[in-house]
Amino acid sequence: MGAQKSIHAGKAKIDVNVDFSHKLCASLMLPSFRGSQSPLSLIIGSLCIKHPNLFGGSEKLDVSWDKGLYDSNALIAYRRPRPEWLSQQSFVIQHSVSPEIGVHGTPTDNFSQSGSGGVNLSQFSVGLDLTEPANSNWSSTTSIRFKHVRPLNDDGRSISRDLDGLPVTCSGSPHDSMVVLKQESHYAKANDHSFFRIRFQIEQGIPLLSRWIIFNKLKFVASKGVKLGPAFLLTSLTGGSIVGDMAPYQAFAIGGLGSVRGYGEGAIGAGRSCLVANSELTIPLNKTLDGAIFLDGGTDLGSGRHVPGNPSLRQGKPGSGIGLGYGLRFKSQFGHFQIDYAINAFQQKTVYFGISNLAS
Repeated sequence: MGAQKSIHAGKAKIDVNVDFSHKLCASLMLPSFRGSQSPLSLIIGSLCIKHPNLFGGSEKLDVSWDKGLYDSNALIAYRRPRPEWLSQQSFVIQHSVSPEIGVHGTPTDNFSQSGSGGVNLSQFSVGLDLTEPANSNWSSTTSIRFKHVRPLNDDGRSISRDLDGLPVTCSGSPHDSMVVLKQESHYAKANDHSFFRIRFQIEQGIPLLSRWIIFNKLKFVASKGVKLGPAFLLTSLTGGSIVGDMAPYQAFAIGGLGSVRGYGEGAIGAGRSCLVANSELTIPLNKTLDGAIFLDGGTDLGSGRHVPGNPSLRQGKPGSGIGLGYGLRFKSQFGHFQIDYAINAFQQKTVYFGISNLAS
């Protein structure tokens, strides 16, 4: 149950989307993180304002605000026009609040769900994004941002330690500050029968001040899709590692819909390194419905103990796991949706159910 509305105010366009329907879906997937909820907490929606010619010189301004059941994200992006052969520049201000269940969440129901660990992250960032002109099959984006991360408890108060009394920041204070230089590169190649994509992401913490975090974080995602008659096989491999200073919230969380299905978010573990493999075979049932079978696996490569405070060990996470199951994929004018039923191989009685909107 929801409503959408687009409003034109001069050259600006305002999109408003308010949705109540996700409440049912989320209640099936996640336990409640808050002891009490106001009526506003039942609303999931977004507000987007776009201006294509802010100062009369084709400057673009995008303002967006997205609200989930337990998280929110506000973004302001300002873009100045530049020739196509030069890097496109965007000045970005962003603030988000979200529960940190991937690292601090407690596995429940034989690891099929993750309960609140009482830690939420308030993140503010400001900086510049540079998008390089696409070159053949390659594209890349470089950004430099100042980030301020402040852990909160479920009551919205700043904290420096988790429920077990261990630090949740790198500095040991109620917040971490850092300047991050990020380079992201994409390669994609496709034909009528297959495609291949790979994405590299490197983040470097720059110590402009002695107390700021210094780290290097690498992540890659490689995926390959192949047509097998009417069916389609998709495989992917995700990996990453981080060296240097590290806060627990920077760990790679393994488990969940975007990782290893059959587990709750982060229920397998959280480490300085990770490796996750996914494979899915989809078979068309009709024009709008596909059936799917899948197999996922992931591991922290034994690096969970190197995360400050070792939250995975304290929460009894196994560090590696395999999930398998089947599902349905729906195609409609409103987007693509999926429903998955999965079990994890180490707890045969565990069942995982998820539904998500895959529309971009």
